[in-house]
Amino acid sequence: MTERDTLIRLLPMVGAEPEVLDDERVAHLVGLGHRIVSRRSVPGLDLDLKETPDAIVGTMIVRAGVQLAQPVHLCFGLAHPTGLQNIHLDLVVEEQASASVLSHCLFPVARAAQHRMRATVHLGPGASLTYSEGHYHGPHGGMQVVPQASITVGKGARYRSDFSLLSGSVGELAIDYAVEVEEDGIAELTAKLFGHGTDRIAVKEAVVLRGVRSRGLIKTRVVLADEARAEITGITEAHERGARGHVDCLEIVQGQAWASAIPIVRVCHPDAKVTHEAAIGSVDKKELETLMARGLAPEQAIELIVRGLLR
Repeated sequence: MTERDTLIRLLPMVGAEPEVLDDERVAHLVGLGHRIVSRRSVPGLDLDLKETPDAIVGTMIVRAGVQLAQPVHLCFGLAHPTGLQNIHLDLVVEEQASASVLSHCLFPVARAAQHRMRATVHLGPGASLTYSEGHYHGPHGGMQVVPQASITVGKGARYRSDFSLLSGSVGELAIDYAVEVEEDGIAELTAKLFGHGTDRIAVKEAVVLRGVRSRGLIKTRVVLADEARAEITGITEAHERGARGHVDCLEIVQGQAWASAIPIVRVCHPDAKVTHEAAIGSVDKKELETLMARGLAPEQAIELIVRGLLR
């Protein structure tokens, strides 16, 4: 089995099927370390990434007015216990275009490995982008992942991101996303994480509502067990009239786990509004008792509650 096949067969761990990469209608790129082992574009999409000794570097452009019917699949990973992967991506969705990107990050045997993503994302006026990122880091806890992104949401554009890491060990994760939203634009950022063992999680997401009637949502769901640690920072600033933002963070801790939630809100206009909600606690006792009364063992009941939270 080739390294590519080793990686691709794990796609179900992040909610995708290997066969999708054989579909001629579906654009994709598969990167192993700093090598591009497979790619396909479709009309209206410029997929211009190249290999360098230090990174996979390039651009992805959805041309003006193009509505991509199928999601673009980006599959990045390492097939060895050690190694480094750097990705430098400039992603542009031009005026009135729309696209969905499914990013699959797979590191099944990582023991001392790193993945670093540096991205800039720009949505033109009226554009729409959904960027869903699913990770699987294997059971060993030896992965370090550092994704950084700077996102601009143009006038009337809509950006939605969804980061999930629910299977295997996290290792070390440090997310740093910054979003600027222009007039009538919308940005929604969601993250769902399950940490255990000695996992370390840091999430910093900032949404700056620059434009009139711009809107933003930061929503984070984190479950921690054993000796895992997490620090979640959600920042929303509203600078213009009619701007509306909300920060929503919920963390569940079990065992000796430790969690911190830091919502930061700033309002710089009398006709703008930002709200926040942060909660840290254990599994709800009443829910637990109800499930146990229906015949579930305590461990099964807790798992069901946790999975429901992270859906």
